[in-house]
Amino acid sequence: MTARILVVDDMAINVKLLEARLMVEYFQVLTASNGRDALDICEKGLCDLVLLDVMMPEIDGFEVCQRLKDNPKTSFIPVIMVTALDLPEDRVKGLQCGADDFLTKPVNDLALITRVKSLVRLKSLTDELRLRAQTSEDFGLEKLIENASKNIEPKERNILVVDDTPSSYEKIVKILAQNYTVSVVPDAQQALFRAAEEEFDTVIVSLGLSEYDPLRFCSHLRSLERTRMMPILALADHEHEDRIIRALDLGVNDYVRRPIDPNELLARIHSQVKRNIYNNLLGDSIQQSIEMSVRDGLTGLHNRRYLDSHLEGMVNSANTNGKPLSLIICDIDKFKLVNDEHGHDTGDEVLREFSVRVRKNVRNIDLACRYGGEEFVIVMPDTDMKLASIVAERLRSEVAMHPFIVAGGSKQLPITVSLGLSTLQSVDDSPSSMIKRADTALYQAKHNGRNQVATEFAA
Repeated sequence: MTARILVVDDMAINVKLLEARLMVEYFQVLTASNGRDALDICEKGLCDLVLLDVMMPEIDGFEVCQRLKDNPKTSFIPVIMVTALDLPEDRVKGLQCGADDFLTKPVNDLALITRVKSLVRLKSLTDELRLRAQTSEDFGLEKLIENASKNIEPKERNILVVDDTPSSYEKIVKILAQNYTVSVVPDAQQALFRAAEEEFDTVIVSLGLSEYDPLRFCSHLRSLERTRMMPILALADHEHEDRIIRALDLGVNDYVRRPIDPNELLARIHSQVKRNIYNNLLGDSIQQSIEMSVRDGLTGLHNRRYLDSHLEGMVNSANTNGKPLSLIICDIDKFKLVNDEHGHDTGDEVLREFSVRVRKNVRNIDLACRYGGEEFVIVMPDTDMKLASIVAERLRSEVAMHPFIVAGGSKQLPITVSLGLSTLQSVDDSPSSMIKRADTALYQAKHNGRNQVATEFAA
């Protein structure tokens, strides 16, 4: 694993020491001797993680970290504070500024490298989501992500505690209960099912579980798709150093040592909850991007791209299972006159209302698409020509019998639709052939006077 690590310290000897340790692990190392240079390097996207000294002239490490976390362009960059300060209040202050960890000098080499690798790995997962969600900026979701950390309602956030020692989990609940909804599950296997089935923002796992290997539990969480990105915070005793290092290797996000400092636990949990909100928003934006790429923006139906990619699979499935498959092409009659006489806004209203009526007359398993302009395609699995004709006639009647109310209710337009049908004929039939035959039948319906249904067998 390689990454670009920024070392920020005003003492050259400290920079050289950290640089040497990191380069042995094949990390690329950038350096800065003050906070302003560090902020500039991060703003330019030149680093994947920051090792930040606290005591620096002009801008101290606390302020640098706060500025990084307040800036949407840099808020996702992990920050490890490396300092001689060792008081609990200093550590809590750093965590409250957004630091991902707070290491006290002299730093244990193995602990440092393990923590760096862990945070780089977690950042790469977030970067993957960010890359896939880049197009979401057009939908205004980037602003939503920017404000996520400012809109946390703690009581609406759920924490799962996996700990089988009552004196331990009772203290955790006492610390967190005022800010979060806490669920305690002493049995690790039951906790795994709960984590996969319910919505939790963070999982706290005791590394001292007596009946189940806690590291295996963490590994299971990371292997399941549902919990792959769920933050995990390990709870460890001082003699658990080896377990902490192994847990970080397995993808655990953070850890806290006993005896628990309440403020430190709250700060670390708050940081992980923010991370979870951020990743969930990225995931939602990706899902929305996918939806928008395959749906027609005006009608909400699937678009032609979706039809082209799915119709072949529906044909193959029908042939494999020996089931019928029918296809309808619908074309709104004289739609150009609607646009010419009433304007394109009214035409859009007609298209939206027509799509509503299409949805009312098809099943969930049917595929309804806007094919282009005023043409729509409906694909119906397990449907022969006789049943498809009934559906088509029902839709035609629904459109013809009820005028379309537009312009805020001030106009009622009589609209009709012509429909052409085709059905899967043999194992050699193809999607393009089905569409062509339905289109020919549609042409026949138009030629015969519109507002009617024609099949591929019509003369």
